[in-house]
Amino acid sequence: MFVILVYDVNQKRVAKVLKTARKYLYWVQNSVLEGEITEANFRRLKGELSRIINQDEDSVLFYIFGSMKYSSRELLGIKKGGETNML
Repeated sequence: MFVILVYDVNQKRVAKVLKTARKYLYWVQNSVLEGEITEANFRRLKGELSRIINQDEDSVLFYIFGSMKYSSRELLGIKKGGETNML
């Protein structure tokens, strides 16, 4: 499946969230990661993030797609992150 992860967390936890998410997805922009991920790795990612964030003040949002077959991506402005590493 293809996942887009968007997070808004306290500054104290930003680095930990980003480091954890980058083990599974590609960083593409501030607080945004995306990529193909297996169901098992998706469960691991959610588990790891749930141990890092404070459920009362942080949020992590996942957009989940079966595939990217019927989608497109358009960029305005400068490229950020690791999108060139995507297959």
